[in-house]
Amino acid sequence: MAEAWSLAAYIAYRCHSDHSRNVENQVNMSVKDMPPPKRATVQEYPMRRRRSESDRHPRTSVVLSRYSHPMSVTMTPAAFAQWSRLCVQALGITRAEIDALNIFPVPDSDTGTNAYLTFVAGAEALSALGDEAGFPEMIKTYGDGLLMGAKGNSGVILSQLVRASFHEFPTNRPVDSADVARAFALATEAAYAAVGEPVEGTILSVAKAAAVGAAQAAGDGKDARETFAAAAAAARVALAHTPEQMERLARAGVVDAGGRALVVVLNTTEHALTGRFPGDYFSAPQPLPVPIVDADLVAGGPSYEVMYLLDAKVEAIPPLRATLGALGDSLVVVGSEGLWNVHVHVDDVGAAVEAGIEAGRPYRIAVTHFIDQISVGQIGAKAPAHTGRIVFAATTGDGLTALCQEAGARTLEFTRADPIAVATMITALKETHSAEVIVLPNNSRYVGLFEAAAKQARSDGMRIAVIPTTAQVQGLAALAVHDAGKSFDDDVVAMSSAAAHTQHGAITVASEPGMTMVGPCERGDFLGVVAGDFAYIGQVVADVAIEVIDRIVSPGAEMVTLVVGHGAESGLADLLTAHLQQTRPDIDTVVYAGGQENYPLFIAVE
Repeated sequence: MAEAWSLAAYIAYRCHSDHSRNVENQVNMSVKDMPPPKRATVQEYPMRRRRSESDRHPRTSVVLSRYSHPMSVTMTPAAFAQWSRLCVQALGITRAEIDALNIFPVPDSDTGTNAYLTFVAGAEALSALGDEAGFPEMIKTYGDGLLMGAKGNSGVILSQLVRASFHEFPTNRPVDSADVARAFALATEAAYAAVGEPVEGTILSVAKAAAVGAAQAAGDGKDARETFAAAAAAARVALAHTPEQMERLARAGVVDAGGRALVVVLNTTEHALTGRFPGDYFSAPQPLPVPIVDADLVAGGPSYEVMYLLDAKVEAIPPLRATLGALGDSLVVVGSEGLWNVHVHVDDVGAAVEAGIEAGRPYRIAVTHFIDQISVGQIGAKAPAHTGRIVFAATTGDGLTALCQEAGARTLEFTRADPIAVATMITALKETHSAEVIVLPNNSRYVGLFEAAAKQARSDGMRIAVIPTTAQVQGLAALAVHDAGKSFDDDVVAMSSAAAHTQHGAITVASEPGMTMVGPCERGDFLGVVAGDFAYIGQVVADVAIEVIDRIVSPGAEMVTLVVGHGAESGLADLLTAHLQQTRPDIDTVVYAGGQENYPLFIAVE
């Protein structure tokens, strides 16, 4: 709930800021005589637990409501980039919930993870563009990123929905209600066309309902924002009715997982546009058990999921669809000339790949045996294919990388300019050849990504635990207590405890003027960070560092670790060590040369 509130508060704040001033990264609005905001109605779809009053968001959080005045929507490159990141955050928050809903087409509990990774791929592709990229180029790059990174049945369909919705989207004028309705219609048409045998009660039904809702609102003269809100509301209603359309969902007592993922995206977009909290924005149902299934997961169903990207001409796709449709089910082929994403469930993997070879050039071929997606405890004892245990650590700076390697960890290095791609995470985890893997993300951005990558990589009985370390020094503390001789669970508990009990801070430098939690800063100011939040501002690095150290050193502290970064002032560590010896002679001080960029100092207290 805290994560959901953090995201919602951020969106609400940015939307409200756009009303009062032109803020970068959001949709521009021009409104006069705005009426006071009204509290959004809380509505839950069926089979969801009612939230207690303590779960509900305060009234003051809703900053915008329904207005009688038409509002223009002008999409900008900055707004589009921000929207892509907000979708990733929203799907990251709801990932586990959606996974738990996953019953159709096979109960492999990965729909939420697949949707999340698909939108991560789009956002990563977008972030790789330069600042000078135009809006049309951004839309194409984002769509290609979604297509190439799409995971699973629902991920492929979601990528097609988004790509098609932007196919004729205006980039040089304000968006009106007709544009919104047209976008939903194109998206739904493309999604149905991409699926070999469309099934109602799925994401397709939800998308179709959204298109109908948008068309009705546009026909009633609603503005662009209200038209989108009507589409999103119709999608939520349709999601509630999916169990009535599919017996399998009704028996399990759940709504469709893919439809729920689409609703999350629509909810996030609606909130960014209107400031309102949609009905199920804070939905937090209890996790549902995955059914026990046989080796084919569904009686008579195929055992393997085959996915690949395909370089082929348009005329080669209809024969490919026909061939793959005869081989299995859950067929989805999306894309356009030169780039296609193929997804199918089959028993004959070789034949599915051969069909791609006949059509063009398949690459990035991925095959998943569905039975490997179900936890070992549900299908009986299964011996792991690999043995041993390793620790993965995400590191920044040559010194920190060497320290982690000396402690026995395998490292994935990153910098601000060269982050770790989720595909790299998945590949690294899959190629460990170990039965047990412990991951130390060491950065708040990477915790959710590694968790999703771990879900993708689990197979053959491999156990993967992601310890949510958000700072490099937390990772060092966890590695200090790592013991491969302990049981996996005991080792994870010990490392998690060490990381959690490590107080941490840092010093960074402001790259431009701005406003922080403790006031305004100027370019070149030193910023003191405590547990991820700005706490101090100053012009002398040593003064700010001492403020941070004194803040996080508790009476029971036993050791302080200082990790000096690239470009730090000479003698900084000696000065801080002397300060600690004078103020806390009972504490041991350890200094490492970390070599990290942008942060002259990392600080840990144990």
